[in-house]
Amino acid sequence: MTQTCTSTQNEILRYIYGETSSSENVFIEQSILSDNELLDYYLDCLELKEDMDKISLSPKESTIQNIMNFSKSFRPVI
Repeated sequence: MTQTCTSTQNEILRYIYGETSSSENVFIEQSILSDNELLDYYLDCLELKEDMDKISLSPKESTIQNIMNFSKSFRPVI
């Protein structure tokens, strides 16, 4: 069964990313403490965020070289 994202789940995501107000924080923290499913969701989201923060992406050297070559030869039409 697919779980539908609820308003509270959206608020938890905003909370994790520091996008909530002080009054929202109180509500979210109370919700997490009183609902084990929300607590599990919160902990899962924290773990996912930590894992995503470790991801480092960079272009291949050939891609950078292609862009540099293009920019060297580019002449704007005026």
